[in-house]
Amino acid sequence: MSKVADLFAATGQLAENIAGFTPRQAQTDMALAVEKAIEAQQSLIVEAGTGTGKTFAYLAPALLSGDKVIVSTGTKNLQEQLFHRDVPVLKKALGSRAHVALLKGRSNYLCLHRLAMHGGNSTLVNDEVLDELSEVKAWSTSTKSGDIGELTTLAEDAKVLPFVTSTIDNCLGKDCPDYEDCYLVKARRNALDADMVVVNHHLFFADMALKDTGFGELIPEADVIIFDEAHQIPDVASEYFGEALSTRQIHDLAKDIELLYRTVLKDAQQLQRAAEKCKVAASDLRLQFGEQGERGNWRQKCQEPVIQKQLEMLESALKVLYEVIKIHLGRDKELDTVYDRIVEIQQRLATLTDTQQTGVSLWYETTLRHITLHLTPLSIADKFAANVKAAKCSWIFTSATLKVGEGFDHFQRQMGLYDAQTLALDSPFDYPQQAILCVPRYLPEPNSREMAATLLDIAAQLVKASDGRCFLLFTSHAMLRLVAERLRERVTNTILVQGTTTKRALLEEYLADPHAVLLGTGAFWEGVDVRGDALTCVMIDKLPFASPDDPLLQARIEDCRRQGGNPFGQLQIPQAVITLKQGAGRLIRDATDKGVLVICDNRLITRDYGKTFVASLPPMHRTRTLDTALQFLRDLREEGKNNETTSD
Repeated sequence: MSKVADLFAATGQLAENIAGFTPRQAQTDMALAVEKAIEAQQSLIVEAGTGTGKTFAYLAPALLSGDKVIVSTGTKNLQEQLFHRDVPVLKKALGSRAHVALLKGRSNYLCLHRLAMHGGNSTLVNDEVLDELSEVKAWSTSTKSGDIGELTTLAEDAKVLPFVTSTIDNCLGKDCPDYEDCYLVKARRNALDADMVVVNHHLFFADMALKDTGFGELIPEADVIIFDEAHQIPDVASEYFGEALSTRQIHDLAKDIELLYRTVLKDAQQLQRAAEKCKVAASDLRLQFGEQGERGNWRQKCQEPVIQKQLEMLESALKVLYEVIKIHLGRDKELDTVYDRIVEIQQRLATLTDTQQTGVSLWYETTLRHITLHLTPLSIADKFAANVKAAKCSWIFTSATLKVGEGFDHFQRQMGLYDAQTLALDSPFDYPQQAILCVPRYLPEPNSREMAATLLDIAAQLVKASDGRCFLLFTSHAMLRLVAERLRERVTNTILVQGTTTKRALLEEYLADPHAVLLGTGAFWEGVDVRGDALTCVMIDKLPFASPDDPLLQARIEDCRRQGGNPFGQLQIPQAVITLKQGAGRLIRDATDKGVLVICDNRLITRDYGKTFVASLPPMHRTRTLDTALQFLRDLREEGKNNETTSD
């Protein structure tokens, strides 16, 4: 018997040392497959249904292997949960002395140099930032890690953060006077010495992209690389294998030049004026677009005369700034770094305005104040497969949502992992007994005018039947806002709406109020773990097909057609299936959970492709009768009340 099989047995170390641990065949099967892949230096793709216990199933063989391991997760929250909760429990059970390090991206660490730069200069920041700056300074005297996440009183998007953290653009590297005390440098060194490093996908692929240019050193060399929440990888990798330029970067550059002018280069007013012109030119480019945030085809947009004219003005302003900086080179290390940044911005702008390129999508997105230009490769398969082949190590990919229908073809095609071993493990939950899937009869077509009223009516009935404890998930912000506004008139429950505060704060409010209803879009379709009676109903407004206006999707569709493929079957359906599986996965999180999933889209029944969606969902009891689902929720509510009375 293998070490791993012994470990997960009923008499093994995990059962002996972890309270409540019981062997699960699916978990043992996954752990054995991971052990085998590590030993043979293979690639392995595992879909492990909710409740399988996939975290221990990959961590245990990784720790037992004695190899250098990188574990990459989908979010920082999952990263911290792994490092602070799961790994310590497993290490203790195994009696392991493995050195495990947590490594985040540079924006998560305090930059001592930038803190000192802004320390005595209050004229460049407003009162709100000054208050936050005082908070950061007080904390900086006691922190050992420099991890901004320790400052829980600061909002995730606090305005002070750009002033006290560095970017690749403004970091001085080894020329920095605070290099030896740098928290990021210390975190990297710690990672280099560690047996296991816990990172997130964004950090991993940022480093992989840098390795192409010979600079990637953030992620140490590893023998085993494990991706949890691997369904997110194709989109994250595409982002880092491409190029992007935001007007925010130009604004930040101008701010840093202004600070230099006011502190160490007081005789260089021409420098400050040239930087201000760049900032104005960048803002003027943003003004050519609508006030609301939008995404669009940059290849087409930048052909418009007014956009071309604005781009020429921006290029001209950048060129003037470049020439002025050259005059002052050598006077200050900070200014020399600014020179490198301006060169990089000019090069990126040239790349992003070259509309003759093939194999890439050129697109833009705007926020209230800024515009970001993007170049994204239409496929990362060849590039990623080359990286996998070049690295002599094991690659493990796992998630609860990787299969579409019965196979892994979609994920393998996206990632170029045609030779990988695959394993599908069903959830141990008793879905037919624990949950109902309802697709109500007599639904209007998804995009018809009547749909909003129908959704409102169904949502109100569900909320009343369950007395709250519902997630209402939407595919568009417009429908979310419309239903939220009208639902308040129909029910007395607390209505919590995505966008009114942070995701974490909304979840805390939801969990604190046993009758609350939470309405969300993309952010709440995955990465949310609400167990027990707190969530008994999930309603999904319609099948989550990506917007046909999405410029990246449009480019991929065109590319698929040119290659003789079927974009709807090869791209749009698989992407929507995985998103729907994520949304549906919010409902049953534990062996004792019970609830109702209502999907308000008749295409599940009326279209042939609906069978692919249904086949990809857990085997819940199915019904077309809304009253059946409502009665199930009423029974759950009564059961909950009786349990409360009994416990009293």
